[in-house]
Amino acid sequence: MKLWGGRFTKETDQLVHNFNASISFDQRLYKHDIEGSIAHVSMLARQGIISEDEKSLIISGLTSILEDIKSGKLVIDNEHEDIHSFVEAHLIQRIGDAGKKLHTGRSRNDQVALDMRLYVRDEIKELDALLKQLMTTLHTIMKANIKSYMPGFTHLQKAQPVTLAHHLGAYFEMFKRDRMRLSDISKRLNISPLGSGALAGTTYPLDREYTSSLLGFDGPCLNSMDGVSDRDYLIELLGALSIIMMHLSRFCEEIIIWNSNEYRFIEIDDSYSTGSSIMPQKKNPDIAELIRGKTGRVYGALMSILTVMKGLPLAYNKDMQEDKELSFDAIDTVKGCLALFDGMLSTMKFNNSNMEASAKNGFTNATDAADYLVCKGVPFRDAHGIIGQLVLYCLDKNLALEDLSLDEFKQFSSAFEEDIYEAISLESCVNKRNTAGAPGEDAIARVIAMNEEYLKE
Repeated sequence: MKLWGGRFTKETDQLVHNFNASISFDQRLYKHDIEGSIAHVSMLARQGIISEDEKSLIISGLTSILEDIKSGKLVIDNEHEDIHSFVEAHLIQRIGDAGKKLHTGRSRNDQVALDMRLYVRDEIKELDALLKQLMTTLHTIMKANIKSYMPGFTHLQKAQPVTLAHHLGAYFEMFKRDRMRLSDISKRLNISPLGSGALAGTTYPLDREYTSSLLGFDGPCLNSMDGVSDRDYLIELLGALSIIMMHLSRFCEEIIIWNSNEYRFIEIDDSYSTGSSIMPQKKNPDIAELIRGKTGRVYGALMSILTVMKGLPLAYNKDMQEDKELSFDAIDTVKGCLALFDGMLSTMKFNNSNMEASAKNGFTNATDAADYLVCKGVPFRDAHGIIGQLVLYCLDKNLALEDLSLDEFKQFSSAFEEDIYEAISLESCVNKRNTAGAPGEDAIARVIAMNEEYLKE
């Protein structure tokens, strides 16, 4: 059934039909399409445009279609152009002529705009729940690793000692911002385009405030042309999803490095690893690598929708149909990656002894050694040079700073005393740093308490 066949005298070429049709992918909007239609006919009856009996009959028919699709009794086929014509055709088939009144005062332009907003609103809730679950897993690991020392890096070079709790806390903050972005998008998209018609509204006395209320929107859009042609919320969503994937990809990169034989900071659970078809010793971090790889796929969706929209005049254009497949794929990809990453992280084992040994062997306490000299009255620039010479000495002897005898320290500066060993211990280096956001035990404990309250919200 075509919703527009009256003006045409020839059948659409099959290739044209296939190229034009969207039901192969927009069928996932069936629930939202029916939800919007029920609100629409409820308003039509309230306004006296259709009768109460017709409303009841249409809603009963729509409800039965929804239940049959959910149960599998009714299978969505590719004979129809889109999900809208599929639902309307089956409605007319079930209830007769009353079904032909469903589309009164409505266009597919505002219908599909409505469906996508309803769909995205629901998907954002699911994405947010997955992010919160991942943050809960991070929080659990952080609480257990306040005293797990490890090297912090800049330029992939060991820099200063931190704790595993502090390192993972950086990702907690990233995902917190991701949730904030999704929340902001939800607020901006929560405007109803229903009643915009094709582009110029309709002559029927529609109550757009009523349908907006029924569907949980904050109100109707104030310009019907913008209502049918706005895809900003999808661009914003794909931007937010790209940032989520960027955060996951950065985390995956670290997991891949930490999993290597050179680091051995972690052990990925067998259930989230794969082997090699030729090398029996291999245990590969494939899930982390796939998530890292799929980041480009989501970036591609963002660039695609930006490119589609950049040259479109007002109002609706068929180009906009391209928004669905790429949005659906990006949402599915991110949801899958979040769920898999959480499973991988929650089953991962952290080799704390290897992390601590790496921090000790990487001169991560060199800055604290310089600060020690400053506290003894040595100018900072001189202290910096002395510790640099000490590091060269240690490299030549294959020693760590804390392995040196006091006599060896004194060869470089008479300011060194017995208390140098306490000053450059990993515990001391970390726990002297207790300003807001620092890795010290007291500072991290305050952050973890705040995170606890945040996750309760």
